Amino acid sequence: MPSPELSIIIPTLNEADALPLLLGDLSRQQGIFFEVIVTDGRSVDATCQIANEFFATGQLSGTCHVGLRGRGRQLNAGVSMATSEWLLFLHADSRLGDANQLRSALDFMRIHQQLAASDSSAGRFALSFDTPDRDSFGLSFYETKARLGRPGCIHGDQGVLLTKAFFNKVGPFREDLPVMEDTSLAEVIRTHGQWLLLPGELVTSARRFQVEGLKSRQILNALMMNFLSIGWLEFFAVVPDLYRQQDRTRSLQLGPFFLLIKNLFAVMPLRSRWSVWLATGEYVRSQAWQIGLAMDCRNAFRKDSGPLHQPGNWLHWFDRWFDPLTNHFLGHILTALLVRFWFAWQLWRRTGKA
Repeated sequence: MPSPELSIIIPTLNEADALPLLLGDLSRQQGIFFEVIVTDGRSVDATCQIANEFFATGQLSGTCHVGLRGRGRQLNAGVSMATSEWLLFLHADSRLGDANQLRSALDFMRIHQQLAASDSSAGRFALSFDTPDRDSFGLSFYETKARLGRPGCIHGDQGVLLTKAFFNKVGPFREDLPVMEDTSLAEVIRTHGQWLLLPGELVTSARRFQVEGLKSRQILNALMMNFLSIGWLEFFAVVPDLYRQQDRTRSLQLGPFFLLIKNLFAVMPLRSRWSVWLATGEYVRSQAWQIGLAMDCRNAFRKDSGPLHQPGNWLHWFDRWFDPLTNHFLGHILTALLVRFWFAWQLWRRTGKA
């Protein structure tokens, strides 16, 4: 057997419903020989059994490895088992829409790296949600953000394609983060190389938004992005217990998360607490361009023109005027105060506590 051109690494945890759909898509890929490495975090359903059935019948070449739970740990384990010089990380609930998608993506990356005479680049796919509810402005906004690929906008649900040599320079995935290990690596890649948008779309499940509620998930994602960006990792050290509690409910209850943040602040020295608020103000101000993007997306959404592929007039205005006019110490303090008032209001609204 020839050596695989590509090693596809899929971390799983109780993905018996979603995984066979992705494996079916992979089995239909043409013109490329690859291996599939499913790294399972000790699922209690039939996830590994389903994967092994695909491999046993010869539909795919691969293995299912069972190890310790933790997506960063599982992804790193997959890299250690990969035999190809190219790696592709996929979520178990991703779908491939084109039988030539992997062939086209790998050729695209190879040509770019040959022209650049460097392997310091990684590719990600445009994102599309698998929902018949195309009236969701929020999902359309997320699809547009993923296409633009600005800082903080690239996540693992878009797939990550890069050489193992480049991964060894920017990796491994962080194992001290229970979530957002892919987002953290994405920003390291941005610092040391270049992100490219691959041909084709990766379809991902909208199940989390549908079950938890889109607005609630957006707020929690924004909180986590802020804490990750400013390096306040105390939040991530204690949040897994809350996640496990949330698994028992359908809608996402944000009150416990706000109360957790309040309690963490309560034991911090006042100086450290306000350092976090000031860093938050600086980060939130830097993300104000998303208001402009949302206004552009709203205009496109009303015209039913689908996700934007290029920035619009409002985003240009925020980049040209708002950012330079507010990017200073006073702007950071004012934003920090606004966020502090917003947090107090959310805490009272969701928990009844000030």
